[in-house]
Amino acid sequence: MLEKVNRLNYLFDFYGLLLTKKQQNIMEMYYKENFSLAEVAEHLNISRQAVYDALSRAVNTLEKWEEKLKLYETHLQRRKEGLKALDLLSNRQLSDHQINKLKEIVKRFMVES
Repeated sequence: MLEKVNRLNYLFDFYGLLLTKKQQNIMEMYYKENFSLAEVAEHLNISRQAVYDALSRAVNTLEKWEEKLKLYETHLQRRKEGLKALDLLSNRQLSDHQINKLKEIVKRFMVES
């Protein structure tokens, strides 16, 4: 469940602006602020079913954009490669200073991508 929520949060970060304002608000409350369906419904003065339907449509939209653009998949691949590079750097015969400098560069790359 946590992996699903993390994935959806990433998809929302990448593609959230492609959703309607209402879908953005509902996604934000439910997935980022951890509101329940009932809390979102009460806050927006709509039914729980309306919240559920809006979430379903929003998630489907995010998934369709990911299928086309693969930004999340690319992010995961870069992160995996960065971690692999960090691991390799730790096993080489470099000075501690050189290793630390290289680790800083790789970590910066991973954050920026």
